Amino acid sequence: MVIHDDKVTLHQEMKRTFVLDQLLLKGITVSQDGKNIHDLSYDELKYELVLSAFREIEAKKDENKWF
Repeated sequence: MVIHDDKVTLHQEMKRTFVLDQLLLKGITVSQDGKNIHDLSYDELKYELVLSAFREIEAKKDENKWF
């Protein structure tokens, strides 16, 4: 089942690339741990993307604004 394995690997790499691109669009190049995001696994990238989403939500709340 080499063809199936190749498709699975390609799909996993596409998911990783998508999340990586989303982080780069947000200007995130380093993880919370100080690692370059290009070196992170898919799960680590997802975690960083979730953290960035929480930071955006917190910044948009009126009670969290400075002025």
